[in-house]
Amino acid sequence: MFGIMRKLFRMFPSSGKKPSFQDSQAQWGKSHEAEELKKINLSSRLDDNLALLKEMLGHCVDFEIRLVRLDPDGNMRGAVVFFDGLTDKNTIHDTIIKGLTLDSRMAGLRAGSPEEMFSMVKNSIVNVASVEEVRTLFKLLDGILYGEVAVLIDGKDAALTCEAKGWPTRSIEEPASESVVRGPREGFTEIIRTNTSLIRRRLRNPNLVVEGIKLGERTRTQVEIAYVKGLADPRLVQEVKERLSRIKVDGILESGNIEELIEDHPFSPFPQVFHTERPDRVVGMLLEGRVAILTDNTPFVMVVPAEFAVFMQASEDYFERYFLASAIRWLRYFAFIASLLFPSLYIAITTFHQEMLPTRLLLSIAASREGVPFPAFVEALLMEFSFEALREAGIRLPRNVGQAVSIVGALVIGQAAVAAGIVSPLMVIVVAMTGIASFMAPVYSLAITTRLLRFLMMILAATLGLFGVMMGLLTILVHVTSLRSFGIPYLSPLAPMHAADLKDVLYRAPMWAMNTRPAELGKMDSRRQSPGLKPGPAQGRQREGGGGAREKD
Repeated sequence: MFGIMRKLFRMFPSSGKKPSFQDSQAQWGKSHEAEELKKINLSSRLDDNLALLKEMLGHCVDFEIRLVRLDPDGNMRGAVVFFDGLTDKNTIHDTIIKGLTLDSRMAGLRAGSPEEMFSMVKNSIVNVASVEEVRTLFKLLDGILYGEVAVLIDGKDAALTCEAKGWPTRSIEEPASESVVRGPREGFTEIIRTNTSLIRRRLRNPNLVVEGIKLGERTRTQVEIAYVKGLADPRLVQEVKERLSRIKVDGILESGNIEELIEDHPFSPFPQVFHTERPDRVVGMLLEGRVAILTDNTPFVMVVPAEFAVFMQASEDYFERYFLASAIRWLRYFAFIASLLFPSLYIAITTFHQEMLPTRLLLSIAASREGVPFPAFVEALLMEFSFEALREAGIRLPRNVGQAVSIVGALVIGQAAVAAGIVSPLMVIVVAMTGIASFMAPVYSLAITTRLLRFLMMILAATLGLFGVMMGLLTILVHVTSLRSFGIPYLSPLAPMHAADLKDVLYRAPMWAMNTRPAELGKMDSRRQSPGLKPGPAQGRQREGGGGAREKD
């Protein structure tokens, strides 16, 4: 005990007083203090170790210590330490405590020394899937704070952390943000081990590698990267590991915290890290040679690198026939352009370039705008602001109320604004069509990008007309051309051009024609499937009347 106290005292040489365990607790989580705690070894005296834990965690009502007698004579003392709510009580009672007390006595196990008892507990008495021996205070605290049960024995300067996690979990449900008509209905949950199991169920390959790291000096959040050895570029895997290892923050609460710390261009409005709730989407990207990043306590899994084309693809594109998938993908691209430019083109043409409109359409627009006191730009700004406010209100309100508020609010405000002469009916149509087009983006982060850029394009259209719109488009094009996601060009395979990869960008080629992986990713193994898989009618057979068939002679 005094040795541990002296070590803690050396940790705080400038305090001018003898440090307490509350001091070490107050410093828990700071990187340099955590390194010092890693150097503090457990004592061989059970009372000293329990006193240390009580000083650091005794104020927590969910922290529990169960004292036990390990041998039939009652001379060998031990303790079971755990957090209530993070562990499975049935596992603790039936497997750990019962094994340490009743089962060991019924078997007549005797140990001559604490070392022998420690070995018997580790190898014979505690029957759980995972048992780890720890010798430092840091490892002991890290284990019990992550839902494990610690077993300490008097006379042994080490402890056993036993697998007994049992916190409440959410069942596997259909992803709310990525619903499909045809496809799997399973989505990730907030438990990282459940998420890895969903991936392994779909990718039963020994080359699927899952490596872990804990991020957040105070939260100690479990983060894992998954990739397929032999498909993912080792340089990409190493780059992901280095970027994650550089993160030194107090806490990681969601994958979005990590995304902002690992992306290539933090000031760009375009998303550079793909995130999804669908296991099938993650497995499909892993088979292309990408790397997945899983974070505990969130159902969203990040995948890198992520090009612009990835954000325009939906998982259902690969479950429907390629005719329908290609048509919907083209519709998606047109909707993206419309959501970005539709209000800007209306403002520019009606304000500066009326000669571009047919006479009848021009007269109709002029008649609808008669009595409107605001210019087209202010009119569009008011309607866009109202639409965005209603959309956010519908998201934040409870689900039963949010949909009604957003739909009824849009109808009432639009009709009232037209009746009051504040906006023209055509402007309401333009804003409504723009909002519908923005909803077609498969990924919410890309829809947010278009919503932000739309206002900038409206300002350019109101000041410079179509010339300003073209300037804005060229600026966006130059910007996205210069972007990279973990070293991969953002507009790949369009810039740089890879003609063979266009089969999954501008359209969705048939499955039998997608023989190769993306050129920027499939450098380790470019072949995705065997050639010559195109189906056709059965050879050597002919149709007969009535739908029968027979072989030719």
